[in-house]
Amino acid sequence: MRDPMSAPPGRLDREEGLRLLRQMLRLRRLEEQCVELYSASRIRGFLHVYIGEEAVAAGVMETLGPEDAVVATYREHGHALLRGVDAGRILAEMYGCIEGCCRGRGGSMHLFDAATNFYGGNAIVAGGLPLAVGLALANKLQGKEGVSVCFFGEGAVAEGEFHESLNLAALWQLAVLFCCENNLYAMGTALGRSQSQTDIALKAAGYGMPAWAVDGMDVRAVKEASRRAVDAVRSGGGPHFLEFRTYRFRAHSMFDPERYRDKAEVARWQERDPVLLLRSALEANGDLSEEARKELESAVDAEVAAAVEFAEKGTLVPVEQLSRFVYSEGGDDENKLP
Repeated sequence: MRDPMSAPPGRLDREEGLRLLRQMLRLRRLEEQCVELYSASRIRGFLHVYIGEEAVAAGVMETLGPEDAVVATYREHGHALLRGVDAGRILAEMYGCIEGCCRGRGGSMHLFDAATNFYGGNAIVAGGLPLAVGLALANKLQGKEGVSVCFFGEGAVAEGEFHESLNLAALWQLAVLFCCENNLYAMGTALGRSQSQTDIALKAAGYGMPAWAVDGMDVRAVKEASRRAVDAVRSGGGPHFLEFRTYRFRAHSMFDPERYRDKAEVARWQERDPVLLLRSALEANGDLSEEARKELESAVDAEVAAAVEFAEKGTLVPVEQLSRFVYSEGGDDENKLP
Protein backbone atom coordinates (compact mmCIF):
# COMPACT_ATOMS: atom_id res chain seq x y z
CA MET A 1 0.00 0.00 0.00
CA ARG A 2 2.92 2.35 0.60
CA ASP A 3 5.31 3.26 -2.21
CA PRO A 4 8.90 4.38 -1.66
CA MET A 5 9.37 8.12 -1.77
CA SER A 6 12.60 7.69 -3.68
CA ALA A 7 10.97 6.34 -6.88
CA PRO A 8 12.55 8.44 -9.67
CA PRO A 9 10.13 10.66 -11.59
CA GLY A 10 9.90 10.39 -15.36
CA ARG A 11 11.14 13.06 -17.69
CA LEU A 12 8.66 15.80 -18.54
CA ASP A 13 8.17 16.80 -22.14
CA ARG A 14 9.12 20.36 -22.99
CA GLU A 15 5.61 21.82 -23.09
CA GLU A 16 4.62 20.21 -19.81
CA GLY A 17 7.86 21.25 -18.11
CA LEU A 18 7.56 24.87 -19.20
CA ARG A 19 3.93 24.99 -18.07
CA LEU A 20 4.81 23.70 -14.60
CA LEU A 21 7.74 26.11 -14.34
CA ARG A 22 5.46 29.00 -15.26
CA GLN A 23 2.93 27.97 -12.61
CA MET A 24 5.56 27.75 -9.89
CA LEU A 25 7.06 31.09 -10.92
CA ARG A 26 3.63 32.73 -10.82
CA LEU A 27 3.17 31.43 -7.31
CA ARG A 28 6.67 32.41 -6.16
CA ARG A 29 6.48 35.94 -7.56
CA LEU A 30 3.02 36.56 -6.13
CA GLU A 31 4.15 35.44 -2.68
CA GLU A 32 7.31 37.53 -2.83
CA GLN A 33 5.14 40.50 -3.75
CA CYS A 34 2.84 39.75 -0.82
CA VAL A 35 5.82 39.92 1.54
CA GLU A 36 6.78 43.35 0.14
CA LEU A 37 3.21 44.63 0.37
CA TYR A 38 2.86 43.38 3.92
CA SER A 39 6.12 45.08 4.91
CA ALA A 40 4.74 48.30 3.39
CA SER A 41 1.50 47.88 5.41
CA ARG A 42 -0.59 47.51 2.25
CA ILE A 43 -1.62 44.05 3.47
CA ARG A 44 -2.48 43.73 7.15
CA GLY A 45 -3.53 41.05 9.59
CA PHE A 46 -2.01 37.59 9.26
CA LEU A 47 0.03 36.46 6.27
CA HIS A 48 1.40 32.96 5.67
CA VAL A 49 3.43 32.48 2.50
CA TYR A 50 4.05 29.28 0.55
CA ILE A 51 7.59 29.98 -0.68
CA GLY A 52 9.47 26.68 -0.99
CA GLU A 53 6.38 24.49 -1.32
CA GLU A 54 5.37 25.50 -4.86
CA ALA A 55 5.91 22.05 -6.37
CA VAL A 56 3.03 20.59 -4.35
CA ALA A 57 0.30 22.98 -5.48
CA ALA A 58 1.59 23.10 -9.06
CA GLY A 59 1.90 19.34 -9.44
CA VAL A 60 -1.44 18.47 -7.88
CA MET A 61 -3.50 21.17 -9.63
CA GLU A 62 -2.17 19.98 -12.98
CA THR A 63 -4.08 16.71 -12.53
CA LEU A 64 -7.50 18.14 -11.61
CA GLY A 65 -10.55 18.96 -13.69
CA PRO A 66 -13.09 21.78 -13.32
CA GLU A 67 -15.57 19.41 -11.65
CA ASP A 68 -13.16 18.68 -8.79
CA ALA A 69 -13.34 20.55 -5.47
CA VAL A 70 -10.31 21.96 -3.69
CA VAL A 71 -10.10 22.68 0.04
CA ALA A 72 -6.97 24.32 1.47
CA THR A 73 -5.47 25.83 4.62
CA TYR A 74 -4.66 29.40 5.61
CA ARG A 75 -1.44 29.12 3.52
CA GLU A 76 -3.58 28.99 0.41
CA HIS A 77 -2.68 31.87 -1.92
CA GLY A 78 -0.88 29.53 -4.32
CA HIS A 79 -3.66 26.95 -4.31
CA ALA A 80 -6.19 29.65 -5.20
CA LEU A 81 -3.99 31.14 -7.92
CA LEU A 82 -3.22 27.83 -9.59
CA ARG A 83 -6.83 26.72 -9.29
CA GLY A 84 -7.76 29.66 -11.48
CA VAL A 85 -8.60 32.54 -9.14
CA ASP A 86 -7.38 35.80 -10.68
CA ALA A 87 -4.24 37.23 -9.05
CA GLY A 88 -5.79 40.69 -8.92
CA ARG A 89 -8.83 39.42 -7.03
CA ILE A 90 -6.54 37.55 -4.62
CA LEU A 91 -4.54 40.68 -3.80
CA ALA A 92 -7.67 42.84 -3.64
CA GLU A 93 -9.02 40.42 -1.05
CA MET A 94 -5.86 40.79 1.02
CA TYR A 95 -6.20 44.56 0.74
CA GLY A 96 -9.76 44.33 2.12
CA CYS A 97 -11.38 45.61 -1.07
CA ILE A 98 -14.82 44.74 -2.39
CA GLU A 99 -13.20 43.69 -5.69
CA GLY A 100 -11.60 40.76 -3.86
CA CYS A 101 -12.76 37.18 -4.34
CA CYS A 102 -14.67 37.40 -1.02
CA ARG A 103 -15.56 41.07 -1.35
CA GLY A 104 -12.77 41.97 1.07
CA ARG A 105 -14.23 40.05 3.99
CA GLY A 106 -12.01 36.98 4.00
CA GLY A 107 -8.51 38.37 3.77
CA SER A 108 -5.37 36.31 3.38
CA MET A 109 -6.56 33.23 5.26
CA HIS A 110 -10.06 32.85 3.83
CA LEU A 111 -9.85 33.00 0.04
CA PHE A 112 -12.88 31.38 -1.60
CA ASP A 113 -14.17 31.15 -5.15
CA ALA A 114 -17.25 29.12 -6.05
CA ALA A 115 -16.66 29.55 -9.80
CA THR A 116 -13.48 27.48 -9.63
CA ASN A 117 -14.73 25.08 -6.93
CA PHE A 118 -12.17 26.49 -4.52
CA TYR A 119 -13.63 26.10 -1.02
CA GLY A 120 -11.03 27.94 1.05
CA GLY A 121 -8.90 29.00 2.80
CA ASN A 122 -9.55 27.77 6.37
CA ALA A 123 -7.95 29.28 9.47
CA ILE A 124 -8.72 26.26 11.65
CA VAL A 125 -6.01 23.59 11.67
CA ALA A 126 -7.56 20.41 10.16
CA GLY A 127 -10.81 22.30 9.61
CA GLY A 128 -10.79 21.59 5.89
CA LEU A 129 -10.69 17.80 6.16
CA PRO A 130 -14.34 17.27 7.21
CA LEU A 131 -15.39 19.83 4.58
CA ALA A 132 -13.69 17.78 1.86
CA VAL A 133 -15.35 14.62 3.15
CA GLY A 134 -18.72 16.40 3.18
CA LEU A 135 -18.28 17.59 -0.40
CA ALA A 136 -17.41 14.07 -1.49
CA LEU A 137 -20.39 12.62 0.37
CA ALA A 138 -22.70 15.16 -1.27
CA ASN A 139 -21.37 14.16 -4.69
CA LYS A 140 -21.94 10.50 -3.93
CA LEU A 141 -25.49 11.00 -2.68
CA GLN A 142 -26.36 13.13 -5.72
CA GLY A 143 -24.64 10.83 -8.19
CA LYS A 144 -22.20 13.52 -9.26
CA GLU A 145 -18.66 12.97 -10.46
CA GLY A 146 -15.66 14.83 -9.13
CA VAL A 147 -12.81 14.37 -6.70
CA SER A 148 -12.55 16.36 -3.47
CA VAL A 149 -8.91 17.34 -2.90
CA CYS A 150 -7.89 18.49 0.56
CA PHE A 151 -4.57 20.18 1.38
CA PHE A 152 -3.39 20.36 5.00
CA GLY A 153 -0.18 20.48 6.98
CA GLU A 154 1.32 17.76 9.16
CA GLY A 155 0.13 19.68 12.23
CA ALA A 156 -3.42 18.59 11.33
CA VAL A 157 -2.46 14.99 12.12
CA ALA A 158 -2.65 15.84 15.84
CA GLU A 159 -6.29 16.90 15.53
CA GLY A 160 -9.34 14.71 15.91
CA GLU A 161 -10.76 15.83 12.57
CA PHE A 162 -7.86 14.14 10.79
CA HIS A 163 -8.72 10.71 12.15
CA GLU A 164 -12.48 11.13 11.91
CA SER A 165 -12.27 12.33 8.31
CA LEU A 166 -9.97 9.55 7.11
CA ASN A 167 -12.09 6.95 8.86
CA LEU A 168 -15.37 8.10 7.33
CA ALA A 169 -13.87 8.61 3.87
CA ALA A 170 -12.59 5.04 3.91
CA LEU A 171 -15.72 3.61 5.51
CA TRP A 172 -17.99 5.21 2.91
CA GLN A 173 -15.48 4.84 0.05
CA LEU A 174 -15.65 8.51 -0.87
CA ALA A 175 -13.80 10.18 -3.73
CA VAL A 176 -11.31 12.16 -1.63
CA LEU A 177 -7.62 12.79 -2.19
CA PHE A 178 -5.91 13.80 1.06
CA CYS A 179 -2.76 15.86 0.41
CA CYS A 180 -0.59 16.33 3.48
CA GLU A 181 1.99 19.09 3.01
CA ASN A 182 4.54 17.92 5.56
CA ASN A 183 6.95 20.83 6.02
CA LEU A 184 8.20 19.36 9.33
CA TYR A 185 7.04 22.22 11.57
CA ALA A 186 3.53 22.92 12.86
CA MET A 187 4.09 26.61 13.54
CA GLY A 188 7.19 26.29 15.75
CA THR A 189 6.82 22.67 16.81
CA ALA A 190 8.93 20.05 15.06
CA LEU A 191 7.02 16.95 13.97
CA GLY A 192 9.11 14.67 16.18
CA ARG A 193 8.15 16.68 19.25
CA SER A 194 4.42 16.16 18.77
CA GLN A 195 4.06 12.75 17.11
CA SER A 196 5.40 9.40 18.30
CA GLN A 197 5.01 8.07 14.74
CA THR A 198 6.34 10.60 12.22
CA ASP A 199 5.57 8.50 9.13
CA ILE A 200 2.27 10.15 8.27
CA ALA A 201 1.59 7.99 5.23
CA LEU A 202 1.81 4.98 7.54
CA LYS A 203 -0.81 6.51 9.82
CA ALA A 204 -3.14 7.03 6.87
CA ALA A 205 -2.62 3.49 5.61
CA GLY A 206 -3.96 2.31 8.96
CA TYR A 207 -7.38 3.53 7.88
CA GLY A 208 -7.41 1.13 4.94
CA MET A 209 -6.59 3.52 2.12
CA PRO A 210 -3.64 3.58 -0.31
CA ALA A 211 -1.06 6.01 1.06
CA TRP A 212 2.50 6.86 0.16
CA ALA A 213 5.12 9.55 0.63
CA VAL A 214 6.32 11.79 -2.21
CA ASP A 215 9.29 14.10 -2.71
CA GLY A 216 7.43 17.38 -2.39
CA MET A 217 10.36 19.43 -3.69
CA ASP A 218 10.26 17.81 -7.15
CA VAL A 219 7.26 18.89 -9.19
CA ARG A 220 7.74 15.93 -11.53
CA ALA A 221 7.40 13.47 -8.65
CA VAL A 222 4.41 15.40 -7.29
CA LYS A 223 2.58 15.35 -10.61
CA GLU A 224 3.22 11.66 -11.24
CA ALA A 225 2.01 10.64 -7.78
CA SER A 226 -0.99 12.96 -7.99
CA ARG A 227 -2.01 11.70 -11.41
CA ARG A 228 -1.86 8.12 -10.23
CA ALA A 229 -3.87 8.89 -7.09
CA VAL A 230 -6.47 11.12 -8.79
CA ASP A 231 -7.07 8.57 -11.53
CA ALA A 232 -7.56 5.83 -8.93
CA VAL A 233 -9.96 7.91 -6.85
CA ARG A 234 -11.91 9.04 -9.91
CA SER A 235 -12.33 5.47 -11.14
CA GLY A 236 -13.96 4.37 -7.89
CA GLY A 237 -10.91 3.30 -5.93
CA GLY A 238 -11.94 5.12 -2.79
CA PRO A 239 -9.91 7.72 -0.88
CA HIS A 240 -6.14 8.00 -1.35
CA PHE A 241 -3.52 9.76 0.75
CA LEU A 242 -0.32 11.50 -0.35
CA GLU A 243 2.28 12.77 2.09
CA PHE A 244 4.30 15.45 0.32
CA ARG A 245 7.58 15.93 2.14
CA THR A 246 8.37 19.57 1.58
CA TYR A 247 9.72 22.65 3.38
CA ARG A 248 8.76 26.28 3.78
CA PHE A 249 11.70 28.59 3.27
CA ARG A 250 10.25 31.44 5.29
CA ALA A 251 8.85 31.66 8.80
CA HIS A 252 5.43 30.29 9.70
CA SER A 253 3.92 33.77 9.37
CA MET A 254 5.07 37.36 9.12
CA PHE A 255 4.86 37.57 12.93
CA ASP A 256 7.07 34.55 13.51
CA PRO A 257 10.60 35.30 14.86
CA GLU A 258 11.61 31.79 13.71
CA ARG A 259 13.89 30.81 16.60
CA TYR A 260 13.07 27.10 16.39
CA ARG A 261 14.93 26.23 13.15
CA ASP A 262 18.65 26.08 12.56
CA LYS A 263 19.77 28.31 9.69
CA ALA A 264 21.93 25.51 8.32
CA GLU A 265 18.84 23.30 8.05
CA VAL A 266 16.99 25.96 6.07
CA ALA A 267 20.00 26.40 3.79
CA ARG A 268 20.15 22.67 3.09
CA TRP A 269 16.54 22.60 2.02
CA GLN A 270 16.98 25.72 -0.11
CA GLU A 271 19.49 23.77 -2.17
CA ARG A 272 16.47 21.79 -3.37
CA ASP A 273 14.42 24.83 -4.33
CA PRO A 274 11.63 23.33 -6.51
CA VAL A 275 11.70 26.22 -8.97
CA LEU A 276 15.45 25.97 -9.49
CA LEU A 277 15.33 22.16 -9.69
CA LEU A 278 12.88 22.21 -12.58
CA ARG A 279 14.56 25.14 -14.30
CA SER A 280 17.93 23.40 -14.15
CA ALA A 281 16.44 20.17 -15.52
CA LEU A 282 14.85 22.00 -18.44
CA GLU A 283 18.07 23.84 -19.20
CA ALA A 284 20.10 20.64 -19.04
CA ASN A 285 17.73 18.98 -21.50
CA GLY A 286 17.95 21.92 -23.88
CA ASP A 287 14.27 22.77 -23.32
CA LEU A 288 14.81 26.23 -21.83
CA SER A 289 17.11 28.82 -23.36
CA GLU A 290 18.21 31.95 -21.53
CA GLU A 291 16.05 34.06 -23.82
CA ALA A 292 12.99 31.89 -23.19
CA ARG A 293 13.60 32.02 -19.44
CA LYS A 294 13.75 35.82 -19.48
CA GLU A 295 10.56 36.01 -21.52
CA LEU A 296 8.80 33.70 -19.08
CA GLU A 297 9.95 35.69 -16.06
CA SER A 298 8.93 38.97 -17.71
CA ALA A 299 5.44 37.66 -18.44
CA VAL A 300 5.02 36.48 -14.85
CA ASP A 301 6.31 39.78 -13.44
CA ALA A 302 3.85 41.66 -15.67
CA GLU A 303 0.94 39.55 -14.37
CA VAL A 304 1.88 40.24 -10.75
CA ALA A 305 2.38 43.96 -11.43
CA ALA A 306 -1.07 44.13 -13.02
CA ALA A 307 -2.53 42.37 -9.98
CA VAL A 308 -0.95 44.92 -7.64
CA GLU A 309 -2.30 47.77 -9.75
CA PHE A 310 -5.78 46.24 -9.66
CA ALA A 311 -5.67 45.91 -5.88
CA GLU A 312 -4.31 49.42 -5.39
CA LYS A 313 -7.27 50.80 -7.34
CA GLY A 314 -9.74 48.75 -5.31
CA THR A 315 -12.46 50.05 -3.01
CA LEU A 316 -12.19 49.37 0.70
CA VAL A 317 -15.29 47.93 2.33
CA PRO A 318 -17.24 50.93 3.74
CA VAL A 319 -17.51 50.91 7.53
CA GLU A 320 -21.29 51.25 7.34
CA GLN A 321 -21.45 47.93 5.44
CA LEU A 322 -19.42 45.85 7.89
CA SER A 323 -22.52 44.05 9.17
CA ARG A 324 -23.65 43.13 5.66
CA PHE A 325 -23.82 39.34 5.13
CA VAL A 326 -23.49 38.90 8.91
CA TYR A 327 -27.01 39.63 10.16
CA SER A 328 -30.21 38.72 8.36
CA GLU A 329 -32.62 41.58 7.88
CA GLY A 330 -35.47 39.52 6.48
CA GLY A 331 -36.31 40.73 2.99
CA ASP A 332 -33.68 43.48 3.01
CA ASP A 333 -32.05 43.53 -0.41
CA GLU A 334 -28.92 45.03 1.10
CA ASN A 335 -27.97 41.62 2.48
CA LYS A 336 -28.30 39.81 -0.81
CA LEU A 337 -25.41 39.08 -3.17
CA PRO A 338 -23.70 40.57 -5.00
